[in-house]
Formats: sequence, C-alpha cells, structure tokens
Amino acid sequence: MSRFKLPDISIITGIVLGGGAVILTLFGNPVNSGICISCFLENLAGALQLQDSLRMSYIRPELVGFLLGAFVMAKQSRRFHVTGGSSPLIRFLLGFFMIVGCGVFIGCPIKMMLRLGAGDLTAVAALLGMLFGIWLGGKYIRAGSVLERAQKLPTINGYVLPGIGFLLLLFLFIQPSFIRQGFSGPAAQHAPLWMSLTVGLLIGGLAQRSGLCITGGIRNFFMFREKTLFSGVLALFASALLVSLVTGQFHLGIETQPGAHHSHLWSFLAMVLVGLAAVIVDGCPFRQVIKAGQGDVDAGITCFGMVIGAATVVTWQMRSSSAGPVFNGQIATLLGLIFCLTVVLSYRKACR
Repeated sequence: MSRFKLPDISIITGIVLGGGAVILTLFGNPVNSGICISCFLENLAGALQLQDSLRMSYIRPELVGFLLGAFVMAKQSRRFHVTGGSSPLIRFLLGFFMIVGCGVFIGCPIKMMLRLGAGDLTAVAALLGMLFGIWLGGKYIRAGSVLERAQKLPTINGYVLPGIGFLLLLFLFIQPSFIRQGFSGPAAQHAPLWMSLTVGLLIGGLAQRSGLCITGGIRNFFMFREKTLFSGVLALFASALLVSLVTGQFHLGIETQPGAHHSHLWSFLAMVLVGLAAVIVDGCPFRQVIKAGQGDVDAGITCFGMVIGAATVVTWQMRSSSAGPVFNGQIATLLGLIFCLTVVLSYRKACR
C-alpha cells in the first residue's frame, strides 16, 4: 500500500479531530467542547491540586493521548528530535497568556472551530480576532521579528514531557488519593476512559505525522499561500459541521449556546492574544502538546506555562462564564497583548 502524501494526512487528521471531538460529546464530553486544550488543562490543573475547583478536576485521557500518541509516532517514524534553548522564559509566559486568552473566550482554537461547526455564531468574533492576531504576527515575522533558533540538546531532555504523560496515564488507572476527581460540573462530563484515550492517541499520532496546527495552517496560508496545513483546518471544520448535523447537535444562532457569552469585543481581543502568541511560539496550544511529545523542549516549556496559566485562570477568577468576561480576565488579556507586542518589537530591534 502506498503511503499518503502530506496533504492527505493533514486532511485525514482534520477529519478525525473534528469528527472525533463531536462524537466524544455524544458519549459524555461537554457539548460544543468535545476537545479543548485550555479546558483540558484547567481540568488537569485541578486534578493535580494546582487550582481548587473540584468540579473542574479531572485528568482528561484525550490530553494524555495527544502527548503519548505524538511521542510514539515520532519514535516510530524516527522524527523524535530533541531541541530547545530558545527564549524559555518568553515561551513560558506566552504559553501562560495563550491560556488566559482561551479562558476569556471560553475555549482554545480547536473548540472555537467546533463551536462554529455546531452553529454557534458567538464564535465568529473569536475567529475574526484569531485571524487578526495571526495576520499581525505574520507581519512581524516578515519584518524579522522571530525568536532565536533552537539548538540540539541531549536526548534525555526530550523524554521529560512524554515521561510526565506516562505518569499521568498511570494515575488514570490507579487513581491515587492525591489526584482529585470531580463528580459534578465539567469534571463529570466525559466519555469512557478507553474511548477518550483511544481517540487521543489516534489524533496525537496523526497530528505529529501531519504537523496540523490551527494557527500554523492559517499563518502559512496568509504568508505563503501554502495550503497543506490549511486544508487540514478546513477539514476539521467540515467534519465537525457534518457530524454535528448528522447527530442533531447543530443549532444555528447566538442565543442559548452552551459554554458561550455575548461579549463579542472581548472574544475578539482574547483570540487576538491567542493568535498572536501562537504565531510567536510557532504553534497553537494543541500543536505545543504535539511538539512536546516529539522532543521539542521549547514546546515543553510553553506547555508548563499553559498549565500554570490554566491553574491561574481558575484560581484568580479570570475565566469567563455565560454571563460574560470578568474584570480580572479583561485586565489579563490586555496585559497579554502588551507583553506579546513588547516581545515582537524587542526582537525586531534585536534583529536590526
């Protein structure tokens, strides 16, 4: 059997990611949120007692699957390359602020696409914001504002994040007393463990092979008219839309959408932050997890920033609700935008 070409794998990854996420909601995952990296990280932070909301405490098997699926695929295909050392503190903070933006919108770029595929028109403002953030980041990249190149590191560095993934997998099965599990709210809304883990492993492996990234695909199309990854993003949306229609989960409109609010300006600004930060660190939150699994230590640092961001968003009450964004989240979003602009301006000057 001949191997798939890269564009085919990108499309297949998008189809599995979009369709798989909607199917997971049929078996228990939150509606319009079958897969959401920021939500999953908030749940993980609660399970590890980094935030104190029991109803948001659960080790999501999908998240573990993404990391380990990428690791196994990278090892099997000999694409496990250990690099790092590029602006670790900057990347940590950019990971932190990406999750802040996701928390204010109530969802990561994948969840945004799933919400659009389910007919949630409140996500349109977020899409426009992310597009603007990606466009803005692309303008600075063209001007030479990029973080320094990573260096090859000793192999042991690349095993840290996959090792943590295996530890979390062990925790899922033995359920030690120090891992918290909520039995109400979002923590109680989950598909069976075996199904979630299987879908996560499959998506993780495919995403590592294809390089699928929501922000990366759009950025490449904006900057180079390169359609390979962008085709995967479109396939994700189309698959989510189709499965939502078939399963009766498509509800077109603005009112009474689950996990959404009507503060469109803050949805826009929050996803400007996510799009811009993702361009700077070369990957959306989902892509950072996949890259961490294939030996990218810089992505691992960004993931640590995302975990702390997820814990802080809940503990410091920065996360939006259906009533809209809160003051703390609005301030954090503006600070994140200021930080991102400061970074790209500083690196632009340094490159001159």
